[in-house]
Amino acid sequence: MESDIKDIDLRRLPKHVGIIMDGNGRWARRRSLPRISGHRAGVKAVQSAVEFARKIGISALTLYSFSSENWSRPRREIDSLMDILSEFLEKELNRMLAEGIRFNCIGRIEDLPDFVQKIILRSIEETADRNEMVLTLALSYSGRMEITNAAKSIARKVSVGEISVSEIDESTIQEHLYTADLPELDLLIRTGGDLRLSNYMLWQVAYAELFFTDLSWPDFSDLEFQKAILAFQKRIRKFGLTEEQLLSKKV
Repeated sequence: MESDIKDIDLRRLPKHVGIIMDGNGRWARRRSLPRISGHRAGVKAVQSAVEFARKIGISALTLYSFSSENWSRPRREIDSLMDILSEFLEKELNRMLAEGIRFNCIGRIEDLPDFVQKIILRSIEETADRNEMVLTLALSYSGRMEITNAAKSIARKVSVGEISVSEIDESTIQEHLYTADLPELDLLIRTGGDLRLSNYMLWQVAYAELFFTDLSWPDFSDLEFQKAILAFQKRIRKFGLTEEQLLSKKV
């Protein structure tokens, strides 16, 4: 593992990394395997990515695991995905506890089967005091839905006089998002070759650096994760300023 991180500047890591894990089905198809084999191979990539992120010191890792649109997939595939998710959390809970990883979940968790909800809540509760890294799974998640729900919550507070319309600003919306307690998203990685966000963390991605790879998710290795981190560290994050202004701030 040390050889994989030797080139990374550990002082300039992205605090929060999001990953759109795409390509499980295509990975399986290229090998003449059923789609579920791709999803199971994807679990191994998840375990590897979590281990790598924890090893180098990333504060928060958020994985797009199951979108609200994914409910349109064949029932058999959905059932298999729920089984795999439950198995993953059962197996990973002890490791999260041992390695100081707090588990988190965003999305409409209430849409998931009861047996999945139970292991999710158990994982959240048992890891609540861990503070080395936050691992978040986005499940039954939609970026547009997240922003819509935030707007509804704010509207309800306005209607009862808890806040006024004039008090609403970007921080108000941020405080009502699923990710309110997470650091700003610094880096978004997408595997699978597609160049789109697919309704993932649409608010949070505003100033995130983007890294796309043609590798399918099961093939996403520590080396590719390293490439994404190195690409991030080579970029100049101006946040609307000029390079001259950035340089003057550093002096």
